[in-house]
Amino acid sequence: MLDLRTLRDDPELVRDAMRKRGDEHAEGLVEETLRADEIRRGLIREVEVLKAERNTASKAIGAAKGRGEDASSEIEAMRRVAARIKALDADLARTEAELRDHLLQIPNIPDPRVPPGEEGEGPTVAEWGAPREEEAPPHWILGATHGYTDPGGSAMPGGRTPSLDIERGAKIAGSGFPLLVGGGARLSRALVQFMLDLHVREHGYLEVLPPLVVSRESMMGTGHIPKFEDDAYRTDPDDLFLVPTAEVPLTNLHRDEILSGDDLPLAYVAHTPCFRREAGAAGRDTRGLLRVHQFDKVEIVRICRPGESEAQLELLTRHAERVLELLEVPYRRVLLPLGDLGFANAITYDLEIWAPGVEAWLEVSSCSSYGDFQARRSAIRFRPERGGRPAHVHTLNGSALALARLIVVLLETGFREGEGILLPEVLHSYLGFERLELCR
Repeated sequence: MLDLRTLRDDPELVRDAMRKRGDEHAEGLVEETLRADEIRRGLIREVEVLKAERNTASKAIGAAKGRGEDASSEIEAMRRVAARIKALDADLARTEAELRDHLLQIPNIPDPRVPPGEEGEGPTVAEWGAPREEEAPPHWILGATHGYTDPGGSAMPGGRTPSLDIERGAKIAGSGFPLLVGGGARLSRALVQFMLDLHVREHGYLEVLPPLVVSRESMMGTGHIPKFEDDAYRTDPDDLFLVPTAEVPLTNLHRDEILSGDDLPLAYVAHTPCFRREAGAAGRDTRGLLRVHQFDKVEIVRICRPGESEAQLELLTRHAERVLELLEVPYRRVLLPLGDLGFANAITYDLEIWAPGVEAWLEVSSCSSYGDFQARRSAIRFRPERGGRPAHVHTLNGSALALARLIVVLLETGFREGEGILLPEVLHSYLGFERLELCR
């Protein structure tokens, strides 16, 4: 949520930011917010004047009664003032609710480093490794034809156990809910364990196992609602939401708290399944694991002082990149342009990896800084020094990494004709095997 004082003191800054985002609705909301703020301040002034009159009249009535004089007319006048105050208080409550509703719908002001452009037009600012040039079958074919079964272990009926079973996943829950089996399930578990170990032991994060449902207040705090409520899975009648990302519970760990500046920065990591309806995904490629409603993800979150967020974003992004480097997966870092910037984000780097089977660069991580936008919505503050005035923290988060598209690339880049699918060496000790073999 934007600082109301910024809107009031420099409305053109906010208008210009909304124009750069190409968000005409938000630009209109700026004007509505300013009008609501002016009405609110007028109501506050009027109420304060009337309350002062009421206090003065109350003292006069007391004095008149003390002298034995009739104060009925003054009492009646005070009743009228009290009724007017009550009506104004109701108007003020409605106006403040309207003002907050407007503020919750205005997106964040982009960082000055964010370039102009639309989706797919962001500049590549860093690259690592050389993507595979040889063609490969798409992952939904590779996953259905390659797998691993432990010697002496159980297998699917007929003895053929693939890694990926799209059809049975759809039978269980509908399209967009893939089923990983045998070696595919082991690969998913190994990736999660490897990433958690890396972030905890080498990058210094505190591991958290959060609830898989979150409250409306938590979703509001990170900026996922009201704008993206249609993309979320909501339970009824509890009005709880399945986590769209561990960013939501991790950021809300400190909602409505005042932290000590000595404790910053804070660094958290969590693995959760993520649930997204993808209501706006019509027309996009949804085959296999490319765009699904449920996927596993390891998320990292950092909370810091305002002056540290630029350096913290670079650190967090490097932590996500390090996962790819250890997995020997080439990647590129893309700075998202204004037309592709998320609602709550001030600046975002996407990490993209090449999938030769579908011939596309796939986003496997988004690393973002939010400034104090989420902190204002969530009331997360800190004291810079003992006895100092509280200020809002800055929040950052990143996927490190999302599994679905990472598995796509591991299958397609690891495929070798006649050899199966070779898996990254760093995972061998977690897996207990080195490759997925052709199912026979």
